[in-house]
Amino acid sequence: MENQNKRKARFKLSNGYLIALMIALALLQFFVLGPLFNADNEIAYSEFKIALREGEIASATIGMDQITGEYIGGSEDEPRVFSTVRVEDPDLIEDLERQGVEIHGVVESEFSLITVLGWVLPIALMIAFYYFIMKRMRTDSGGGSGGLFSFGKSKAKMIRGEQSGVTFQDVGGAGQAVMELREVTQFLKHPDQYQRLGGKMPKGVLLYGPPGTGKTLLARATAGEAGVPFFSMSAAEFIEMFVGVGASRVRDLFDQAKSQAPSIIFIDEIDAIGGQRGGVNVAGRNEEREQTLNQLLAEMDGFEANTGVIVMAATNRPEVLDPALLRPGRFDRRIAVDLPDIHGRTQILIIHTREVILAPEVNVETIARITPGFSGADLANLVNEAALTASRRRKDSVEMADFDSAFERVVAGSERGSAAMNRREKEIVAYHEAGHALVGSLLPGADPVHKVSIVPRGQALGYTMHRPTEDRYLLSENELQDRLAALLGGRVAEAIVFGEPSTGAADDLTKATDLAHRMVTEYGMSAILGPVRLASNDSTYVGPSTGLHARVSPKTAALVDEETRRMVEQAVEQAWKLLEEHRPLLNAIASRLCEHETIDSRELQAMFNEYGTPSQDLARATPVLAGG
Repeated sequence: MENQNKRKARFKLSNGYLIALMIALALLQFFVLGPLFNADNEIAYSEFKIALREGEIASATIGMDQITGEYIGGSEDEPRVFSTVRVEDPDLIEDLERQGVEIHGVVESEFSLITVLGWVLPIALMIAFYYFIMKRMRTDSGGGSGGLFSFGKSKAKMIRGEQSGVTFQDVGGAGQAVMELREVTQFLKHPDQYQRLGGKMPKGVLLYGPPGTGKTLLARATAGEAGVPFFSMSAAEFIEMFVGVGASRVRDLFDQAKSQAPSIIFIDEIDAIGGQRGGVNVAGRNEEREQTLNQLLAEMDGFEANTGVIVMAATNRPEVLDPALLRPGRFDRRIAVDLPDIHGRTQILIIHTREVILAPEVNVETIARITPGFSGADLANLVNEAALTASRRRKDSVEMADFDSAFERVVAGSERGSAAMNRREKEIVAYHEAGHALVGSLLPGADPVHKVSIVPRGQALGYTMHRPTEDRYLLSENELQDRLAALLGGRVAEAIVFGEPSTGAADDLTKATDLAHRMVTEYGMSAILGPVRLASNDSTYVGPSTGLHARVSPKTAALVDEETRRMVEQAVEQAWKLLEEHRPLLNAIASRLCEHETIDSRELQAMFNEYGTPSQDLARATPVLAGG
């Protein structure tokens, strides 16, 4: 806050100087330059000669380039003046004497006021501009003196622990991570308690997990609990266009942290500088990034001990980090921050709804059950969208209906009212979604259906929401095969009814092919290839697997493709058989969709009961978008 006040004061002072300069220039122009360049007194030389012949000129001052003077009839308070450009006229002096005009001369210096201003003003402006640029460069380089030579200064933001405003009470859904980090805070508060038996304080803590799970929030909460100085910096801020700047900033950051020990250094997105180093002749080597990493390794566990300084880092990509960074003595603690379970989601929702006016019927546990796979950031967005939806509808509180609308908006996208489909397209989409709903409701391994709609949302022309009854961590081979069939049910329904599939199943094919490929290469569920892992060992939180392992031969790769295709075709046959067997119910669901556009679980269950078709319990639920 103090630094912000200083910046505001400097900004106001600079504005004051600028306003004073503008006023001074205006006064100079008005009182000094104005009379010299007053266009109202300027007359033509011929007009001057006419006035001279008619005896109207009282006095004239003759200069090298200009003639100025006064007319007869003026007063001392309001003289009538004129100005004209001097032209070559040999009879001018004689004419002036003949009319009795008072004649004056001007001794003009080469350095007149205008000449001086023409030289001084540009130089003054250049000096002012240089001063402004140097001041900005000092500010952008982290403050203080140094100008161009302050690039090596760290850009880390330091706050006192108690100023972070966050404690472990503000973190939900990360119970195991909080328990680990509480011990770190105790190391900082009471180091003697842990060192009395010869133990050493950990040097580094690495937080890793999917995006949005609260890794940065956990680091801030650790600083708030420990009450020590907290230096926060993104890894990308170390790297500049100049070689050696990154390493210099690492040294400066650790010097600042040591001077404030005990303290915490937090480096966000450390994979930006901590990626694995390549060989000597490896293409694409980044010398600056590797120098920065080497300096970081040396600071964390070099010859000089960092007593009282703990380094915390966060990443979504632990698989790309250099092994030297992960070894004991550097990042001693590696804490996984996973997606929250139902209890964690409940805690997160309670935190994010503290300042939201909820209707009495809103139950955060129910919302937690309908959001498996949501991260903390996703849940915060869901609560915000629900509040905005209720505000748009002019409600006094946020109701469960608003959370349902927000869930559909977050998962499936916004409604596209402008996407008008013709009758043929509407029928195709209706049968497509009816195929998803019917196959998903008939197979025990698929999640129960919560809602079916042909209202366009986002990129999808329709969507089918499924309801997992609980958080699942393990799936059997039969369950995965049922999910494959449910994914392909829409495409199969189009082929049965219209004789050919449409382009609307492109996303379903992508998901089904990826799932079948993982069943073959990661889960060992192919009878031909056997129980072996063929996928690469790279696990990632931010994207799909990189593909097959480098040791896989071309022959085995061809078998993988064949087995993937076989599993997809087997799922197509399974879906085809179910849809042909229950064709009347398929037609009824599609017809209802064409008429009402949306069918919820109760309506769908009633239709199953009407046709005497056994299905899963469609009344229990947690909605998760499965097909489009």
